Amino acid sequence: MIELLAPAGSYESLAAAVNAGADAVYMGGTRFGARAYADNPEQDRFIDGIKYAHRYGAKVYMTVNTLFKPAEIHELAEYIKPYYCAGVDALIVQDLGAVKILRENYPDLPLHASTQMTAVNVYSANYLKRLGISRVVPARELSLAEIKKIKEESGIEVETFVHGALCYCYSGQCLMSSLIGGRSGNRGRCAQPCRLEYEIHGRTLPLLSLKDLCSIDIIPVLAEAGIDSFKIEGRMKSPRYTAGVTAVWRKYIDLYEKYGKEDYRVDNEDRKMLSDLYDRGGFTEGYYHKHNGPAMMAWDERKDRFGMNEELYAYLDDRYVNSIKKIPIKGVITIRQDRSIQLSAIADGHKPAAVKAGKPDKAKNRALTENDIRKQIEKTGGTCFEWKDLTVDTDGDSFVPMGALNEMRRTVLAALQEEIEHESERIM
Repeated sequence: MIELLAPAGSYESLAAAVNAGADAVYMGGTRFGARAYADNPEQDRFIDGIKYAHRYGAKVYMTVNTLFKPAEIHELAEYIKPYYCAGVDALIVQDLGAVKILRENYPDLPLHASTQMTAVNVYSANYLKRLGISRVVPARELSLAEIKKIKEESGIEVETFVHGALCYCYSGQCLMSSLIGGRSGNRGRCAQPCRLEYEIHGRTLPLLSLKDLCSIDIIPVLAEAGIDSFKIEGRMKSPRYTAGVTAVWRKYIDLYEKYGKEDYRVDNEDRKMLSDLYDRGGFTEGYYHKHNGPAMMAWDERKDRFGMNEELYAYLDDRYVNSIKKIPIKGVITIRQDRSIQLSAIADGHKPAAVKAGKPDKAKNRALTENDIRKQIEKTGGTCFEWKDLTVDTDGDSFVPMGALNEMRRTVLAALQEEIEHESERIM
């Protein structure tokens, strides 16, 4: 199975990505992430994001992928502790010193090597594997043949960028922002000087600006190269961008996995959707099939890309950004004279939740019908659940106040949500 990994610069983007079908989300906290100017959530909000993702079976990878200063690296272990306990699924790292500290303090926590580690061959992948790295994000400049060789000969998990912005420099190892503006990209503060216009031979052009990557047409080829995780770039972009791009990639990964490569085609309407969400003068497939070239450059960058498709934006906001994804559940409610009232609920892959009350009253006038009971229990409102199957077991001779049924429903759904969210927590 191919993992679809989406970016989140905020809790809202995380929720939008999960709602749109991401298998995993990567997001930074308030420190040590390579996107210091994203709307990175505070600790409690980040942990809420972990809980939200885990409700739906999605993973959260936390970015701690800056280079560390000697005075701060010893703060890393304590900084990570609450996220570790909350069940964060992996950390994305660049600094080898950070790898050592994290392996010593959290030996069971998966570590992923950031693309800024610049792993370019089997030797570097095997070295990282010996250090305890479970996944590598190779340098973006590698060809599919080089990536395939890393996967086949090292056996390490491989994650590559498939959509979003590209750096002009080698795999994000840029010093230009630091040298001319005092803002280091390796410290999460890139000022993006490569997107500015420069003068050459009397012309002013964005000479260093690359087109955005879009490799959706070659999903079958990427999969056959052994890539485990398809990574979308964009932690600085809006929740609607995250939702829209994730939804399109989800659609085509699913199509490929269901039908294979023979009839794989991308609809032009979906291409337009990706372009409307964001592109810099067209898309490029990056380095997968060619070394480099002027066709990758965004010298004719679009200036009118914002606010182009308000209908699309409204759809994405309604469908993914401002909605609550529903989890199908099954359950049984029993209302009979000879036993206590009981309501149970279960979601696939999780433990059930149940609540009991006293015995029902004998009906004096009108007994509760199955439809009466179902009408109250199947109201899920603003919760994350919807009933897929509810069995009503009643003797047709009992009465329970509607308020009591509503309270049982609220209690069992809250207990089920809490059970799901706590399953991945760790204890130190």
